[in-house]
Amino acid sequence: MKKLILFIPVFLAFMANAQLEHEITDYVWPTDEAVLEKLEDWQDLKFGLLMHWGSYSQWGIVESWSICPEDYGWCERKKGSNPKDYFTYKKEYENLKLSFNPTGFNPDRWAKAAAGAGMKYVVFTTKHHDGFCMFDSKYTDYKVTSTECPFSANPKANITKEVFDAFREEGLWAGAYFSKPDWNSPYYWDPKFPPFDRNVNYDPALYPEQWEKFVEFTQNQIMELMSDYGKIDILWLDGGWVSKKSPEQVEAYYKHVAENEKSGFPKSRAVNQDIRMDEIAAKAREKQPGLIVVDRAVKGPNQNYLTPENKVPETQLPYPWESCIIAGGGWSWVPDAKFMTPKQAIHMLIDIVAKGGNLLYNIAPGPDGKWPEGAYALLEEMGEWIDVNSEAIYATRAIAPYKTDNICLSQQKDTKAVYAIYLEQEDGSGLPESFTVKGVKAAKNAKLSLLGAKGNLKWQNTGDGVKVFVPAGLRKNLPCQLAWAVKISAVE
Repeated sequence: MKKLILFIPVFLAFMANAQLEHEITDYVWPTDEAVLEKLEDWQDLKFGLLMHWGSYSQWGIVESWSICPEDYGWCERKKGSNPKDYFTYKKEYENLKLSFNPTGFNPDRWAKAAAGAGMKYVVFTTKHHDGFCMFDSKYTDYKVTSTECPFSANPKANITKEVFDAFREEGLWAGAYFSKPDWNSPYYWDPKFPPFDRNVNYDPALYPEQWEKFVEFTQNQIMELMSDYGKIDILWLDGGWVSKKSPEQVEAYYKHVAENEKSGFPKSRAVNQDIRMDEIAAKAREKQPGLIVVDRAVKGPNQNYLTPENKVPETQLPYPWESCIIAGGGWSWVPDAKFMTPKQAIHMLIDIVAKGGNLLYNIAPGPDGKWPEGAYALLEEMGEWIDVNSEAIYATRAIAPYKTDNICLSQQKDTKAVYAIYLEQEDGSGLPESFTVKGVKAAKNAKLSLLGAKGNLKWQNTGDGVKVFVPAGLRKNLPCQLAWAVKISAVE
């Protein structure tokens, strides 16, 4: 993932393309019934946790990207003894393995906080683009369990296993983030050639044996995760440029780059990097039946849901999707991270749910193995709100008109009850004495109630929708803050 939190102008054009490629696609529905059932269950979960963590957290920098030779202002090299010398920087970056020792690592506390916030699944970075494995892979020594890494002596050294075990204990699904590109592997960035950009640094068509070694390496590591780490619900693959491309696609890519070379679009080479994803998905599902595979930004049957990045779509999308959003700071840990306010976070979750999506909320552990305390405070307040309003969030689906003004809609997929969620205005004025839910009318014998409160509310249908009346006594003693869900038992 790329750090968006700074919004530096030099890469705005790139980011516009990056956001769209995770959102607009010719979606292909799975044909495996077990996967379809799993995907339906996943759409019920609504709220998950994403964690970017690796040895890079010691520098408080963007994960991986600073060792990519592409010239990005947003991940400028500033650490190390000589950051202007690329090869010195890269060597010192890789040597962060020698000092990574997050002795404060306590995944049980993370899992309890996530469950208390109402999160239902976790996606953890088992390996980012830099190739540093947060699991005990036998196919590389660039890993947290290497004897050269001081944390390897810790009983919890196999961090991925500890994370998955802790979160499953709290009832959450386990999702494995895995980077398809590996900038440490000699089979991807061959030391005989200089790296040019994010891509493989040789032409796989000219060196097929070398490329086949990388394909086997990638498949072997994925199968380790599928075989040795308990039940895995989601395989979340990043690095969409590692994919099968036809000659026509390569030619079209070069043409697109030429047309945009003055707009800030990255001048990456388009290379056919086929790791045989169909084969990977089939093998993985032999170990993990019904596994959801998310081959991000790659059109086709292995992108089971889409992942708009640090963005909430304008309206409902006609396929399964989740917005992956930074809670505070960056994707990876940065000092003194500023987190969203509870109001911002809760309103964003409601907005996403109203449009039929899930929120995958990123919190980055620090080099000491701890979350910032601000993350715990934010999740606690989100959990307090969700405790009152859970039935308006989980197992719901989008219903038109989704959102009008500051009112969002959701509908229980089983009971068909509709929820009108009133988002508190910026002035903090609370819930008004009446408001109209536009585009929705209550059925003749419908009952309306405020979640968390006793009794029914008065209502009347108007030309615009159903008008809801909130008595003064209830307005002075509301069951929660920041947003309020009115349940409409039946609509016309």
